[in-house]
Amino acid sequence: MYLYLLALVVFYYLYRWVRELPRVPDKDRKYVYITGCDTGFGNLLARHLDKLGFRVIAACFSEKGEEDLRKSCSSNLTTTHLDVRSKDSVAKVAATIKDKVGEQGLWAVVNNAGVATPSGPCDWLTIDDYKSMLEVNLNGVIAVTLSVLPLIKKARGRVVNVASVFGRVSVTGGPYCISKYGVEAFNDSLRINMAAFGVKVLCIEPGFFKTNVTDVGILTKNVNALWEKMPQEVRDDYGTDYLQKSLAVIMDKVAKISDGDLMKVVSCMEHAVAAVRPRTRYSPGWDAKLFWLPLSYMPTCVLDYIINMEAIPIAKQKQ
Repeated sequence: MYLYLLALVVFYYLYRWVRELPRVPDKDRKYVYITGCDTGFGNLLARHLDKLGFRVIAACFSEKGEEDLRKSCSSNLTTTHLDVRSKDSVAKVAATIKDKVGEQGLWAVVNNAGVATPSGPCDWLTIDDYKSMLEVNLNGVIAVTLSVLPLIKKARGRVVNVASVFGRVSVTGGPYCISKYGVEAFNDSLRINMAAFGVKVLCIEPGFFKTNVTDVGILTKNVNALWEKMPQEVRDDYGTDYLQKSLAVIMDKVAKISDGDLMKVVSCMEHAVAAVRPRTRYSPGWDAKLFWLPLSYMPTCVLDYIINMEAIPIAKQKQ
């Protein structure tokens, strides 16, 4: 019986592997628009797809990001400045892409641009902290997608949205998880809406990887800054040890579980863009597959217990 089940599992994964191998033809005629290409996943994906022969349109926030990409890639790659918070910037890039791709349309957009700060317990933050991150991580994804969606429909192409395991489980307070949950919801509704037009909508849900999002120095600085600007009464609510406990979590857990192999995520992005039969969702990282996603399916009481035990410092108990 066990051998039979094992054979079925092996057959299933072998079948899926073979089924997912074929890649789309005519890569040299397919344009791919990627946001957030200054560093991290977006930068690596732009370089990778350029080597594979795609016509990459790499959107960067900084001039240095554009310059570095142009130096390291072929003449087929085009760079452009993009601020996803600005309607004018998003519209300007979309107009440029429309002129470039012509009647064939845009094969894919990869919504990779995002930020991770500020992040902390909800009552450490203001509504402006929420708005600033949602403008990039959620509204920016929606704005960029809508700006080029007619071109995607024309090509019967793909929309690839980069969410997170924190779009499945809210481990920390603040706007980051909210923004990623929003990306998941937008992704799901768009996938259903676009199916009739032959447009595939795919979601990438990475676990912990060594990027600016998990940079210990950035996270530590952010937590300290939030603590310093809080009213004394809020600090008293949490207790004097809470700050040190929070910093210890960053140093002991975030740093240790973050994977340095960013190509695990980039390979999923490439498959979403280039495979004839892409997956609906990708979960790069062993922590995503073995911990975060299984955790998201558990009863709420179990999820809360595990998170409070493993991820979040306990605030000072009220007497």
